[in-house]
Amino acid sequence: MILIYSQKNRIKFIVVIVALIIGAATITYTNILVSKLSEREQELVQLYAKGLRYMISAPSDDNIVFIEEEILSSNTTVPVILTDEYENILDSKNIDLPKNISEERRNQLLQREIQRMKAQHDPIVVPWAEGSENYVFYKDSALLSQLRYYPYVQLMVIACFALMAYFAFSYSRKAEQNRVWVGLAKETAHQLGTPLSSLMAWYEYMKASPKFEHEPITEELAKDIRRLEIITERFSNIGSVPLLRDEDILQVTKNAINYLQNRISKKVVFSVQADFSPDITAKVNVPLFDWVIENICKNAVDAMEGKGSITLQLSLVGKSSVAIDITDTGKGIPKRKIDSVFLPGYTTKKRGWGLGLALAKRIIDNYHRGRLYVKSSELGKGTTFRILLNR
Repeated sequence: MILIYSQKNRIKFIVVIVALIIGAATITYTNILVSKLSEREQELVQLYAKGLRYMISAPSDDNIVFIEEEILSSNTTVPVILTDEYENILDSKNIDLPKNISEERRNQLLQREIQRMKAQHDPIVVPWAEGSENYVFYKDSALLSQLRYYPYVQLMVIACFALMAYFAFSYSRKAEQNRVWVGLAKETAHQLGTPLSSLMAWYEYMKASPKFEHEPITEELAKDIRRLEIITERFSNIGSVPLLRDEDILQVTKNAINYLQNRISKKVVFSVQADFSPDITAKVNVPLFDWVIENICKNAVDAMEGKGSITLQLSLVGKSSVAIDITDTGKGIPKRKIDSVFLPGYTTKKRGWGLGLALAKRIIDNYHRGRLYVKSSELGKGTTFRILLNR
């Protein structure tokens, strides 16, 4: 599954190339058929014109009857119009005209057809009596016209079905992913419940014991128990609609960093800055938002190999959004990998599931209706992740 995710863009590219090859082959083959049918129709019109020429100088009435029945009447598909040298209409064949129209209206419609025929083919000159010339105008038959556009219509239909199948597959895949996420989260919360209850019992015992009355370990244990409770609450919130409240976003961000700073390398320097007054609020679920900050910062610490600086810059974007830019001084992300960092299973560590950033993006995009993305990254200098939240 992870391999499929990592190769998703390549698979899409291969599918598109195969589809283009099939489409090109279909159009090419149809164009060959169209070309052959077009040549056949031109030969048929040429024969029609020759028949007209022959009728002028036919030695007997029997030959004229033969030409009329076997050659001129055999054309039942190709539209033709016979005119004199001044393009006055003498005759027409295989052209659909409305019934019960006047002769004037009929000539107007046929003149329009002549203009269309000129755009497709040059007329065939037929020598007529006393040195005059007549013209045979013609255009592609209905069958040939339909065959020209058939591959494009076919490709459009196939593309529509392909898009429908793609969206249906994507929806079912996302629904399956959601079920996996929810199941994993609920089971994790359930598994954390037993050791957490035991730790709470030990904390109550130590707090009541004079032996641990002034020991700092008791207070630290209380903090870790509270942290475990928050983690359990986070996992319990996955799959349900989290409650979003208007929170002081600067203070919430500082609280998340204060807790994290005491539990990672002292060689990492944190800085939280804001371009606005402290009373600016954003709609967040604090336990889940803390989780996002923690995941991004821990990944930054790993990228910096335990030493460097992480800066969180808060700013307003328009009137409806708050941006939180998290910048580290790590090794950066290659451009070809930027689109993959939020995929489940993506990790640069020897150990790890590669779920931290995927989960963070899900929390921001799905639960907070915001955005989490890589704003910028430069190899050897660091990466900036941007979180956009609604005010």
